[in-house]
Amino acid sequence: MIDLEACRVFARVVDEHSFSAAARSLGMSLPAVSKHVARLERELEARLLHRTTRRLSLTEAGAVFHGHCLRLLEDARAAQDGVLRLHDAPRGELRLSAPVSFAATELAPRLPAFFARYPEISLDIDASDRQVDLADEGFDLAIRLTERPPEGLVARALHGLRRVVCASPEYLRRAGVPEHPAELSRHECLTYPQFEGAARWNFERAGEHVEVPVRGRLRTNSSELLLRSARQGLGLLRVRDYTVREDLRRGSLREVLREWSPDTRAGIYLLYLPNRRLPPKARVFIDYLLQAYDAPGAA
Repeated sequence: MIDLEACRVFARVVDEHSFSAAARSLGMSLPAVSKHVARLERELEARLLHRTTRRLSLTEAGAVFHGHCLRLLEDARAAQDGVLRLHDAPRGELRLSAPVSFAATELAPRLPAFFARYPEISLDIDASDRQVDLADEGFDLAIRLTERPPEGLVARALHGLRRVVCASPEYLRRAGVPEHPAELSRHECLTYPQFEGAARWNFERAGEHVEVPVRGRLRTNSSELLLRSARQGLGLLRVRDYTVREDLRRGSLREVLREWSPDTRAGIYLLYLPNRRLPPKARVFIDYLLQAYDAPGAA
């Protein structure tokens, strides 16, 4: 591989038409300049310069290499400037992983305002319920519903999002409306096995805590399938309120156990790799969402 520093020295020698003038310009010693050029000639196995006591000129090989050398240095400067610009202002592509329902109902309505505020940021959103590996898969951020954020990542909680238990009116007519969480053990409950505590639902009310084992004939890692199944009357669904906000408004689903707070231990977190120099594109997106949910620590 060609040494960029040696290229820089060689180009300056050509510009100054002199080793000594190049040394003064670069703030280097004359022997150091000579060593850089000599190393290039050894690596290229070609003489680059004609040297006489009066004159310094390029050989044929030197002229060819000088043109490429200038392009290499220009590309290196452009690469450096590009990286520095990313750290100067919010710009560039941000890769984000988010659950399907969150992306559709929570992120989508907030994107127009975000794009208007930060016109030089683009988003690549992987809407998936799988748990991605940020480092291995090259994601900047992930949004995840969990009781315990993974170790080794920074976790910022998004507040203002609660869980509800709901079912279709048809199911409630057929199976009855539960009045206490303990009654859920006799109901068909639709569960998402990928989440912690899928088989045991926790509730709180005025300091009282109840943990209920639940069962059902349908378990799936598809949030869309769970929601469709609840609409079709197949059972009770425990879900974040944003997922069923429109269904509750339209009446296709009804909330039950309103006096109880389901599963207060689980939260929605923004996750990212610990990095003292978090890129501005990630920092402003984090602050944007934290402000949207009135989370502590938002700028």
